[in-house]
Amino acid sequence: LQLVESGGGLVQSGESLRLSCRASGFTLEDYAIAWFRQAPGKEYEGVSCIDSSGRTTVYRGFLRGRFTISRNNAENQANLQMYRLKPDDTAVYNCRTVDYCRNTWTWSSFDYSGQGTQVTVSS
Repeated sequence: LQLVESGGGLVQSGESLRLSCRASGFTLEDYAIAWFRQAPGKEYEGVSCIDSSGRTTVYRGFLRGRFTISRNNAENQANLQMYRLKPDDTAVYNCRTVDYCRNTWTWSSFDYSGQGTQVTVSS
């Protein structure tokens, strides 16, 4: 029973990356999915969330529309498309299952969490 992220890498400022979060051993459709990131020297923060159906998405304001979250429940997978990447986006990104998306970006627990994938954006 696990979540596994993929798609990270090293890109230049302004380029794009698509991260994937694949579930194995359980049904991802039962959960909302939130993406988080941990940058060096900065706090762990949520960046985007999508409800179980995929009809509702939530983004942190500082992203200014550069990221798009989606999911394909038939493939047991969620994705985070990142556009116009900046060096400040450099971080380890991970996905976690949540009960529902919250504007407070805080949850008391997570049933499943991935190990993360490194995104590095050079200037």
